[in-house]
Amino acid sequence: MNMMKYKGYIARIEFDEEDRIFVGRLAGIDDIVSFHGTTVDELEKAFHKSVDHYIEVSERTGRAAQKPYSGNLMLRISPDIHAAVATASRLQGKSINQWAAEVLDKAPHI
Repeated sequence: MNMMKYKGYIARIEFDEEDRIFVGRLAGIDDIVSFHGTTVDELEKAFHKSVDHYIEVSERTGRAAQKPYSGNLMLRISPDIHAAVATASRLQGKSINQWAAEVLDKAPHI
């Protein structure tokens, strides 16, 4: 899957073979924000314009633009994994949050 990033928003990009255009849609929010272009440059400009317009309309109407992710992540894991994570973080002199953030940051990113 191809994607683009701009102002903290991520868009999923697909190619529409029938219309021969690239189509993008913001991911991680409930509002529908989409855009398209026939070239990568055109697609990128349309993406930026769509995000800027979405933010502008949200501000003008007093309805906050949805943010893709808050940075808070709550996980439900087994007590055994929790204990192993706590031990690993303690051995490195870090909080569980610091340790987990570093481990997740090293994981493959999409």
